[in-house]
Amino acid sequence: MRRQSSLTRHVARHLASAALVAAVAAGLGGCQTMSDVKGALASSSASRSDPVPDDPRSAVEVYGERYRKNPKDVDAAIAYGEGLRKTGQRSQACAVLEQATIANPGNKPLLAAYGRALADNGNSQAAFDVLSRAHSPDNPDWRILSVQGTTLDKMGRHDEARRYYDSALRMAPEEPSILSNLGLSYMLTKELPKAEETLRRAYASARADTRIRQNLALVVGLQGRFAEAETIVKADLPAEEAAANVGYLRDMLNRRAGPKTASRAAPVLAKDD
Repeated sequence: MRRQSSLTRHVARHLASAALVAAVAAGLGGCQTMSDVKGALASSSASRSDPVPDDPRSAVEVYGERYRKNPKDVDAAIAYGEGLRKTGQRSQACAVLEQATIANPGNKPLLAAYGRALADNGNSQAAFDVLSRAHSPDNPDWRILSVQGTTLDKMGRHDEARRYYDSALRMAPEEPSILSNLGLSYMLTKELPKAEETLRRAYASARADTRIRQNLALVVGLQGRFAEAETIVKADLPAEEAAANVGYLRDMLNRRAGPKTASRAAPVLAKDD
């Protein structure tokens, strides 16, 4: 069994908050961004002639070599940056993608990848600004709108963030990754019933992933329904991993100082991994 379950891995990457949860590290956006859209923004936007290896470490090796041979190779830079981001080398991912954007000004898939890396690295305002250049009002991308919403949430601009989520949902109705981000936005402002209702909509989708389930379990647990939260978090998992996830959920919820205070752990973002 992996020493850390996916719940542990994702939650550990976010900081605690004095209110309900901490401002989410890296994009309501990861591995953690508040919402990790299935498949990286870069992967969704770019058309590569060859697929990225499933193992991020292999991607770092394969595309790192290709990038070093030709730093102007957009596909190599995007894949290399994605690999670095997924292996926790977020600052290096930002550096690689920044240099690539300088060499290829105006390349929208590259700007999307760079903005996502900045969001993962906690550079929320810079991420928002770069992502704004990665699409345009006459040709918006719902994935980018959703990630922009997470950066606004991390800056405490929750009303603005929800306008971005609403715009994204008009383009991709009931998309679970957007709903997950919106639910976490409500969690950040302690609107727990709204958060739960929104996350249940996301969870009901056939395309919902384990991160959405974990977020729903957290918001249910924060309302004091611990048994129900445990049932949600261990659904459809192997026994050992289910036990590890339940243990971590209990630990998070037990850290509350009282019924009106927040969990000291942050939610798992569904943004783009």
